[in-house]
Amino acid sequence: MAVTLTTPNTLLGLVQPKSDAAKLGASLATVVLGSLLITIAAKINVPVWPVPVTLQSFAIAGLAAAFGLRIGLATVALYLTQGALGLPVFATGGSLLYLAGPTGGFLLGFLAMAAIIGWAADRGATARLPMLFAVMFAGSVVLYGFGFAWLLALSGQAGWVDQNNVVASAFAGAVQPFIVWDLLKMALAALTVTGAWNLFARR
Repeated sequence: MAVTLTTPNTLLGLVQPKSDAAKLGASLATVVLGSLLITIAAKINVPVWPVPVTLQSFAIAGLAAAFGLRIGLATVALYLTQGALGLPVFATGGSLLYLAGPTGGFLLGFLAMAAIIGWAADRGATARLPMLFAVMFAGSVVLYGFGFAWLLALSGQAGWVDQNNVVASAFAGAVQPFIVWDLLKMALAALTVTGAWNLFARR
């Protein structure tokens, strides 16, 4: 049975080797290297509270679009597992306690984001810039949904939340400041992936 961890519609599908064994080895290496790239992106951050501004969403959007659903999800899952085991892969550390903190919803939301973008990439979104940007934007909305819901769940113990107006306070402090930044990151990620697709497809 052929190994089909990605599709010919993704960048990884364009450059992967032909044999099943080589495909599997290349996919495993891709997952590990992708998790390292997300770690590097997490360390490029502006440490604001409660949620730092990082390049994680940019990296995950780009990797999911380049790898497709299966490899994209596996990459993010490995990254989160590394953090849960205590490796300092997140913006300011790593542990199960970190995952239970204010950024936990966003970290788990990365899985949903990668699934949405990877699913669309498998179906040809990689080659179409407007569609890829729209899918990345949709993935960001879902990501913020996870993160915002998590923050609301923690709001009773959060000193930075106005307990008289929890929803508006949490949104203003942890979501609203990042919307423009994420729009720019998704636009750059979409441009990067479609540009690479056009380059490799011509070759």
